[in-house]
Amino acid sequence: MSMSFTDKVAIVTGAGGGLGRAYALELARRGAKVVVNDLGGARDGTGHSDAALAVVEEIRAAGGEAMSNGGSVTEYAQMAEMVAKAKEAWGGVHILINNAGILRDKTFSKMEPEDFELVVRVHLLGSAYVTKAVWETMREQNYGRILMTTSSTGLGGNFGQANYGAAKLGLVGLAKTLHLEGARNNIRVNSLAPTAGTRMTEDIFPEEAYKSFRPEAVVPAALYLVSDDAPSNAVVGAGAGVYQSFYLTLNEGALLAPEDQTLEGFAAAWPKISDRRGDRVMQNGIEQAMHAMTLLTKAKS
Repeated sequence: MSMSFTDKVAIVTGAGGGLGRAYALELARRGAKVVVNDLGGARDGTGHSDAALAVVEEIRAAGGEAMSNGGSVTEYAQMAEMVAKAKEAWGGVHILINNAGILRDKTFSKMEPEDFELVVRVHLLGSAYVTKAVWETMREQNYGRILMTTSSTGLGGNFGQANYGAAKLGLVGLAKTLHLEGARNNIRVNSLAPTAGTRMTEDIFPEEAYKSFRPEAVVPAALYLVSDDAPSNAVVGAGAGVYQSFYLTLNEGALLAPEDQTLEGFAAAWPKISDRRGDRVMQNGIEQAMHAMTLLTKAKS
């Protein structure tokens, strides 16, 4: 079964190279009209270039439709203007892939507050700003597909990336909330944790691994998560041809009697509180309170 994106308008941020470029090229190859957004800066967010325009030229040379945009995801007004231009040219925006990002890795003890703030601003606030810019359009057209770029660093932590990890897990919380708010307007929101050999990781991977983790291997997961058939509320990992699902789970836990609701009582119950048996996937944040109420009701009956 061939999957097409004909008649869809897509915005890909950070699409001047690496994963974003790969997403943009494949979306265009499959018929989408693509806004290629890229500030064009270096990996740490400094500087500018014509990276977005170069990708647009690639798409047009292959017979596709695209426009470039050099706006910063950290500036909401610039993102709103980008969306307005896409709507003016093509009538709507159906797909958003939030891919723009920077790195400023240091151990937390050596990290300046400015470096923490900037990384959170680009990844988390930037994704929120672009999503906000397309949100009403997607609600009005009763169709939207949004992909957040999370990371295994956010989901599991990584030495020297406190700023990046905080932003990336924040994106999962954003995606899960927007999944709930967008459901009645057919807006599906997912998160992707990619592992790829790009400018962001070129000095992290050994050379052979760098070749195996090619950006093109992540593309199938990204495009499926913004397709007509996309799920919603998924958190997917992709790298080197391996595709996985991440889940946030809640276990059965322990109900402590009032007299045991003390530090000592909690410590004694810790083996049960931390027992992974009976874990289930959370569907929304209310489940913690609902489960507690269920246990209380059972205890009283």
